[in-house]
Amino acid sequence: MGIRSTIRKLLSTSKRPEKPPQTAATAKPEEPIPADLTYALKKIRSVLGESPDLIVREVTFGPLDERLALIYVDGIADPAQVLEFLLQKASDPEFHAAAVQTDLWTLLNEKLLAVGELKKTSTLLALCHSVLSGESVLLLNGRSTGLVLGTRKWKERAVEEPNAQTVVRGPRDGFTESLRTNTALVRRKIKSPDLRMEARTVGRVTQTDVAILYIQGIVSEVVLDEVRSRMDRINTDAILESGYIEELIQDVTWTPFPTVYNTERPDALAAGLLEGKVAILIDGTPFALLVPALFAQFFQASEDYYQRADFATLLRVLRYLCFFVTLLAPSMYVAITSFHQELLPPELLIRLVAAREGVPFPAFIEALLMEITFEILREAGVRMPRTVGQSVSIVGTLVIGQAAVEAGLVSPSMVIIVSITAISNFVIPAFNMGISLRILRFIMMFLAASFGLFGIVVCLIGIVLHLCSLRSFGIPYMSPFAPFISDDQKDSIFRVPHWAMFARPRLVSQNNSEREQSPRPRPEEPA
Repeated sequence: MGIRSTIRKLLSTSKRPEKPPQTAATAKPEEPIPADLTYALKKIRSVLGESPDLIVREVTFGPLDERLALIYVDGIADPAQVLEFLLQKASDPEFHAAAVQTDLWTLLNEKLLAVGELKKTSTLLALCHSVLSGESVLLLNGRSTGLVLGTRKWKERAVEEPNAQTVVRGPRDGFTESLRTNTALVRRKIKSPDLRMEARTVGRVTQTDVAILYIQGIVSEVVLDEVRSRMDRINTDAILESGYIEELIQDVTWTPFPTVYNTERPDALAAGLLEGKVAILIDGTPFALLVPALFAQFFQASEDYYQRADFATLLRVLRYLCFFVTLLAPSMYVAITSFHQELLPPELLIRLVAAREGVPFPAFIEALLMEITFEILREAGVRMPRTVGQSVSIVGTLVIGQAAVEAGLVSPSMVIIVSITAISNFVIPAFNMGISLRILRFIMMFLAASFGLFGIVVCLIGIVLHLCSLRSFGIPYMSPFAPFISDDQKDSIFRVPHWAMFARPRLVSQNNSEREQSPRPRPEEPA
């Protein structure tokens, strides 16, 4: 008993772990800025962890030599204009005379016009967030408030043509990683005062700036409220790319089809806003989100609206044809060659049998090997350096395909089927829709090898039922096909001329459905 009591006494008197240092994440949101400048700077350095890139410039300013401190982070802020202003006013007798009659803090607030953005902050957490966002904060001894100066300036990529969504005819500008640059690109497209932006800060640690864009009077209030609700419910520590938010706000998680549209083209985003959709821009990524997203939207390209209507319609029909080729070509080949040879003409059947003579694998294993090989080559081409990626992909495909045929592992007809399938997949404008087809293709091949055409038909019925059950922010995913809306067919598979698209999508924009007042401009009759 004596040993046990001694152990308990030692454990009870053992040194407790020290309290971790205060950080910006653990600081109380309502904690005010200390009025004493020395204590305030000590507190700020403690919260920010004595970071070496935190710059604090303390100066004496004004006729009474009052203490000022300019706080900013080196590399993401450029306070040169603020420092130049303080240097000029330090030797300006008129400013000194005005400072004697007026409070220095009020005078700085009124005369500091060197920066475009100026606001006040009174809490320590808000001050730290402003400093870490690239802004400079000016503190005055004896004041419990700070002036936040808009001095953000960091290295950013220039506006360039998007790599993933290129066009032959159309604008060449694309979004960058800077949120303010992206909002400016949208403002350049839509100069209406009804274009509204709502700012959000998402992520407890990253504190990522997010902007919600919509056009007042065109957007559906129901959809807008749903977007706000889902954005406010996000509770995570980091948002590094728009894909984080896409997974957190999408309607259905377990579906191969994307229910949130992403784009890096300002013209595509502006077109969506004009239809009544809501855009979400995230700082640090060139890919913006557009909701609600419909199935037909993933087969539309920006270039469709810059070409003639008949040519755009032809391209859209081609994309839908490639959609079915990508989804069904390997599985149809497996089903017909394995179970339904009677569907082929005798001449073609004889050639296929002769080509597959000596192949040791059934059609399903043959197709599976080729598809997996092509997926490996495609992923290798994406991850390799850009200068050699395409060359390796093309050469690897040709060499492996030719070697496999000569070795008797696969038939030449299977190489043709896989090649047509892969090329058709690249025709679809949306990359994420192409990924969905790549997933479904393997499921279709397995059902075709197990049940033949019956398995393919059952799988197609299941896919259609699943698509009709999906919704994107309350809007049916398959509209205007299901439910069928005849007025919206003008911009689905077919694209009618611009003068005929005088109405917006009915389910997306319910407040203002009229796009144009007159359906068709008529030329004046000669006198």
